[in-house]
Amino acid sequence: MKKIISAGTAEYWINQLRLRPHPEGGYYRETYRSLEIIPKADLPKRYSGKRSFATAIYFLLRGNQFSAFHRLKSDEIWHFYNGSPVYIFVIGKEGHLTTAKLGLDAEEDEQPQFVIKAGTWFAAKLGKAKSYALIGCTVTPGFDFADFEMGKRSELRRQFPRHCALIEQLTINR
Repeated sequence: MKKIISAGTAEYWINQLRLRPHPEGGYYRETYRSLEIIPKADLPKRYSGKRSFATAIYFLLRGNQFSAFHRLKSDEIWHFYNGSPVYIFVIGKEGHLTTAKLGLDAEEDEQPQFVIKAGTWFAAKLGKAKSYALIGCTVTPGFDFADFEMGKRSELRRQFPRHCALIEQLTINR
């Protein structure tokens, strides 16, 4: 007998979209990878090889899960689809902290889309612990794990001492 999972729950979306655990936290599945390729010679020096024009994923956080501090060599656009608001924390190269609230309620200062610039440290968590959020992430040039760096708590605390409490809360690597 097939287990019935109610629509509008994290489990529903995880099953329906065939999401799997992501190394930074939460669940994901790649939904698009451009077949067109940018040769390494045409990319900035920070890239180690060729890249797709763009990639996209579904990404889901639930409960106390968070997207741990990490950075990419490409810009990433987060899109809100369903669930409760998500807070995105971005620490710029100079140490300035920006917080964005991803969601659909403009009267609550939520925005349905947010851009994270290449090379900045960022993390995310749910606005409500007993909830979930389904979002999408678009990366251009396309995502490659060679361009992904997970933040180390000790290094981030040393580099950004005024954000120690947040770094402590949203890192998984010591």
